[in-house]
Amino acid sequence: MDKVIIFDTTLRDGEQAAGGTLNVQEKLEIARQLEKLGVDVIEAGFPVTSPGDFEAVRLISQEIRTPSICVLTHANLKAVDDSWEAVKGAANPRIHIVLSSSDIHLFYQLRKSREQILQMSCDTVAHAGKYCTNIEFSAMDASRTEPEFIHQLLKAVINAGATTVNVPDTVGYAMPHQFGDLIEGVFKNVPNIDRAVVSVHCHNDLGLAVANSLEAIKRGARQVEATVNGIGERAGNAALEEIVMAIRTRADFFNVTTNIDTKQIYRTSRLVSDLTGFTVQPNKAIVGGNAFRHSSGLHVDGMIKKAVTYEIIDPKSVGIPSSSLVLGKTSGRHAFRERLSELGYSLNDEDLNRAFAAFKELADKKKDITDRDIESLVAEERRTVSEEYHLDRVQVTSGDQGLPMAGVRLIGPGGKTIIEGASLGTGPVDAVYKAINLCVKVPNSLTEFSVKSVTEGIDAIGEVLIRIESDGVTYTGRGADTDIIVSSAKAYINALNRLLAAKKIAK
Repeated sequence: MDKVIIFDTTLRDGEQAAGGTLNVQEKLEIARQLEKLGVDVIEAGFPVTSPGDFEAVRLISQEIRTPSICVLTHANLKAVDDSWEAVKGAANPRIHIVLSSSDIHLFYQLRKSREQILQMSCDTVAHAGKYCTNIEFSAMDASRTEPEFIHQLLKAVINAGATTVNVPDTVGYAMPHQFGDLIEGVFKNVPNIDRAVVSVHCHNDLGLAVANSLEAIKRGARQVEATVNGIGERAGNAALEEIVMAIRTRADFFNVTTNIDTKQIYRTSRLVSDLTGFTVQPNKAIVGGNAFRHSSGLHVDGMIKKAVTYEIIDPKSVGIPSSSLVLGKTSGRHAFRERLSELGYSLNDEDLNRAFAAFKELADKKKDITDRDIESLVAEERRTVSEEYHLDRVQVTSGDQGLPMAGVRLIGPGGKTIIEGASLGTGPVDAVYKAINLCVKVPNSLTEFSVKSVTEGIDAIGEVLIRIESDGVTYTGRGADTDIIVSSAKAYINALNRLLAAKKIAK
């Protein structure tokens, strides 16, 4: 069977989703997991947009050796030069040049003619060829471009040195059959197409990103660009896990394969969700909380008799343990390590010790600890590894007859300074946040606050997600605890630490 190249753009297009900013270390952590997942290409960022993106691409290029590391760049000679500086340390670097092709973009945005677009495209592709031979060209908004111009443009950039040509449905406009015809037309009308890999990049504005991507594969495309959990600009991108599992589950229909280790899918999904702050909706295909849960009596009856009656995918094949082992305070380190392994986590001794200590502390508060509790613990420990400020204590007094009051103690930079603050507020969370502001004097505004239960039951861990804004940039914070006020404080400290880290990089 032919192999489909899986091009992951979680760290570039995925991060462009509003509120989805990642810091350098978080990008590196996701890149490590994408390598375990087995993606062929990691689009590590857009280096010319910020010093942070440049540094993330540079570090990923140095450390991640198996996948090709790709950088996105404008069709601009200096942008190509600067992007190469970020990615040149990669084992197999790729330069990805993007330029609009539709008359809508040319007239209203770029104010350039088709002839100018052809010249710019060929010039930058040829310039990139001075640095490497792995060059991709994307004709942005291809699905709203006259097919004849797409054919002309792709032929020209292949002659200039492009080895991958990408046909994007940038605004999610295409219908599957229509998009398939566009891809088929490329094979029929671009005479030198045999010298390049045909790629697709679909957005989900009409909910058709995965359908369009799969139709393109059926019509001959052999690279598909996607993001974990389908995150991305506006309504997002094609979901990597859905495309991969469709190809695997319906191998009889597509007759293609991928290099993806599907058992890493769930772990990758959780990591991206934890670090970006984008919750996976319960009914999400493949990785949603309800994807392998059954409620209807008819379905449950079928599952008891034979799982294949209502499950076309074995949950273990995507890394979800089918068993429901519950741990408690009598569970030892070995059982805890084994469960972490089953959930896809591989921790070093130091991280394991921290996670196990947190597990024991939680076990004193709630009787049974589920897989989601364990995942939340590991995510919480990850958030505390590189902190500028650490929440040491929080005390709150509130009720319907008195003024809400809060006191906090923080451990400051270097772990040596203790800072304390106290404040009144309109409610307990407001009082806590005002007390923290007295300690960490960083101007910001809270733009989003949400609380959810990680598991069922009155003793469940409460997870808080917040977003704050400073100087026009949004930062996400998450915190988890059996006490939602403590969770709220942890989430705010987490967001502030991200903000401070970003400002350090900017300097």
